[in-house]
Amino acid sequence: MSQTIPGITRHFVLAAGGTGGHMIPAHALAAELTRRGHRVALVTDDRGARFPGLFAGVQTHILPAGRLTGGPVGWLKAARAIHRGREMARQLYRTFEPSAVIGFGGYPALPALLAALKAGIPTALHEQNAVLGRTNRLLARRVDVIATGFGDVTRLPEKLRPRVHVVGNPVRDEIVDLRDQPYPPLTEDGVFRILVIGGSQGATVLSDVVPEGLGLLPIAFRRRIQVTQQCRPEDIEAVRARYRSFDIPADLATYLPDLPERLGWAHLVIGRAGASTLAELSVAGRPAILVPYPAATDDHQTANAREMVAAGGARVIRQPRFTAIELAKQMQKLALEPGSLENAARRAGSVGRPHAARDLADLVEGLGRTPVVDGLPAARGSKKLGTEAFA
Repeated sequence: MSQTIPGITRHFVLAAGGTGGHMIPAHALAAELTRRGHRVALVTDDRGARFPGLFAGVQTHILPAGRLTGGPVGWLKAARAIHRGREMARQLYRTFEPSAVIGFGGYPALPALLAALKAGIPTALHEQNAVLGRTNRLLARRVDVIATGFGDVTRLPEKLRPRVHVVGNPVRDEIVDLRDQPYPPLTEDGVFRILVIGGSQGATVLSDVVPEGLGLLPIAFRRRIQVTQQCRPEDIEAVRARYRSFDIPADLATYLPDLPERLGWAHLVIGRAGASTLAELSVAGRPAILVPYPAATDDHQTANAREMVAAGGARVIRQPRFTAIELAKQMQKLALEPGSLENAARRAGSVGRPHAARDLADLVEGLGRTPVVDGLPAARGSKKLGTEAFA
């Protein structure tokens, strides 16, 4: 239940690094707070300010934010950048007067939250991944509340659990709307639609493996396939040529502004296991083959996938095993098991949290005025990564 006081407009600052994993949930919260009559400002970096399709009409501030890497010289540069960013944030707070500052991770969140703590402004963190991120680890002990996207988040100190609220990862309204739509009909000889996504920047491994894997399928199956794939700019023409050589219709783009629509008619998604991707798949109820990014900090993408895999809505193929032959094998298994994808879609939907934006907005509205929202689920026990396929 919202704690909004009718007629009272409050100000909130959202601080997020410039990747889709940070920006998309922050955007969804901004939209929800704006609907409730509040004003929102975004603090981000250069990448976030250029992120397409998000935060239209929201005042945006770019802060310097050093990366805590590179040894002593890099740390000194980072400290100077963080200090400059903190002072800029404090100037913003003097004029914007936020009721709370909410950090979504990423380096720009650090100076923004440090400035809020110094000024005595209520603070919150939202952790999208199933492993507490580096910036959030630095701040977790000092903020008022911690919201999480998953029920089990590792590297989160046990003594902080009383401050933790599981809200899920906010997604765009268009994704939430898919939850009320049925899984697309799939007949034995009907079109089989595959959506291939690699996060906000694409993934070369998907461009290398997916066309070759689909090209190994029996010709009768291959003729049914239609592909939409997000590619890096440097990969797109080579991918187009490979699909053309296999006579597989493919719509390729470096960015998919109509992703919710594409997801709505997809029968299967092949992609990375970023937190926003998992949230969108589970809210929409779409089955997936997931290839976690092996270089992700603390292997957090593998951890992200556990909940959906355990539910039976997805299966994981580790990148070293993600070959054209392995993908073709998994695809043929799906084709030979009637109803397996529909069942997996239901199971994926069973772990979706479609009200994440609402619940997170309720939580931050409570900061500084009344106790934080009662009734949000506390952190739950862990689930192990399942090995079962779609069933």
